[in-house]
Parts: sequence; structure tokens; C-alpha cells
Amino acid sequence: MDIIVLTPVRLFGEGLAQCFNARPDMCTLAVVSDLAGLRYTLTTTQANIALIDVTQGVDLFDVRAISVEWPDVPLVALGLSEQRQEVIRCGRAGFAGYVARDASIESLCNTLGEIVEGRLTCPPEISGCLLRALFRKEPASEPSERDSDPDLTRRESEVLELLGQGLSNKEIGEKLCLSVATVKHHVHHILEKLNLERRAQAMRRVRDAPWLARTAYSGERTRAS
Repeated sequence: MDIIVLTPVRLFGEGLAQCFNARPDMCTLAVVSDLAGLRYTLTTTQANIALIDVTQGVDLFDVRAISVEWPDVPLVALGLSEQRQEVIRCGRAGFAGYVARDASIESLCNTLGEIVEGRLTCPPEISGCLLRALFRKEPASEPSERDSDPDLTRRESEVLELLGQGLSNKEIGEKLCLSVATVKHHVHHILEKLNLERRAQAMRRVRDAPWLARTAYSGERTRAS
């Protein structure tokens, strides 16, 4: 099992790495201090799993973007407080599992192994709250205001994705067989729905969170407006 450890506390990260490396079935690929370091390491290695220390706070918006970009690498929240809303919030952000604050190193290693195998164990009360949230659509505060899915139409999602690639209105129109005026109209509505003022802000937003441009549709794009 090849692991990436993310924690802002260097001493803690190095200690975890030593514990993992002492086991014959585990190897620490890197210890990074932030999500940017995690992104870089995911790009340059073949990690099986990423362990993210959430005790110091982490941007769940960025975590969700990473989980979408690397869907085959499960993200695990380390040091999570086993509160109902916290577990639901982390699940919505893209974490595949979590390790509680009072877990032992043995429990941590076992949990990582189970998650890599596609299993997740948690206390009965947590399982119950997850089921209630799923079937009752129990409201839970979002990771951040930015994390709410924008109510984009299919066409707006297509325009936003191309906008994130740096295309001009003319180039977007050529790609989607739309007039420049129609593209401007879509861009205007996209900015309104994302609560942004400039297209450059929308470009940065969708580059950081590519899932934003995929919330309104899936599969192949159509050419119809």
C-alpha cells in the first residue's frame, strides 16, 4: 500500500511515515504539508491512498476537487471528530473514510487497508446518521459557501468548462456552434449563479474545482443549444 500523508505538523507526519514504513505491506511515498503538495505528489506518483490530517482545518472545497480529479485514490480524513455533521460534511467533500482522533496506530493501519479494499467500518451510531442523511436527505451545512452546486443549465456547464480552458467567447461559440452574443449571455448568467464579477474569476474557480462544470450533465455533450 503506497501512502501519501498530508499534515501541517512535520514531526507528526514523519512519525506516521516511520510507523507505516516499518510494516512490510505499507510504504510512505511522501509527507506533504498542504493540498498543493498533495496535488503535486498525486501527479508524480502512483499512490493507493492519501491520508489527510483534518485536525488543523482543511479546505473541503479543494478536497472535493482533488477527489474528482483522482477518483481512484481514496482520501481519508485523519483525526476527525465523530460528530454527525462532521462525518456527513467530509463524506460530501469526497473523503472515502475517516480515522477518529482517539484511534491507535494499529486501528489506523487496519482502517487504511479496509478502505483500499473498498470497505468502510464505522460505529453503529455513525452508520445510522449516514443512512438517515441519505434516505431523509437530512440537511447538513456545506463545506463552505463556495461548495454549493450552482444551478447551471447543461449549456452553461459546457460554456463554463470551455471558459476554464481559457477560450475566448468567439472560440467557445465556434466549439458549441453558438453566436458570440449567445455565449456572452451564458457567461453573464454563469457569473450571476457563481456570485462572481469577472470571467477571470470563473476561470480560476472551474480550474480549481472542475466538478462545477459537470454538475448539470454527464456523458457526451450535445451540439444543440
